[in-house]
Amino acid sequence: MTPRALELRSLALHSLAVEKVRRDPALFDRVRTTNARFLNMRRDSAVYSRRWQDLIDAGSEPCLRKAVEDSEEAADLRQASPFAGILNEEERRDFLRHWAQTRETPRT
Repeated sequence: MTPRALELRSLALHSLAVEKVRRDPALFDRVRTTNARFLNMRRDSAVYSRRWQDLIDAGSEPCLRKAVEDSEEAADLRQASPFAGILNEEERRDFLRHWAQTRETPRT
């Protein structure tokens, strides 16, 4: 898979997670908790976790908008995303199956 295809897949996964948080705003607490855990344990991506923390501190909407933004900064941030865990395993598996089926190249 190309780097751009990986970015698009991550963007699409984050779009699903953001939709879920918008339907259930209490899930934003999970984003906050996950990022706090990342800040304490992930030194290699601390710069991203600190940026996510700035967005979280600014409120849910700025954070949710950045999570689904199609920009280089947002793509970089999604590499250390506190939205991990918002989608349950079944939702994630269904998405990945659908993604693979709709992006398969026909064999000749």
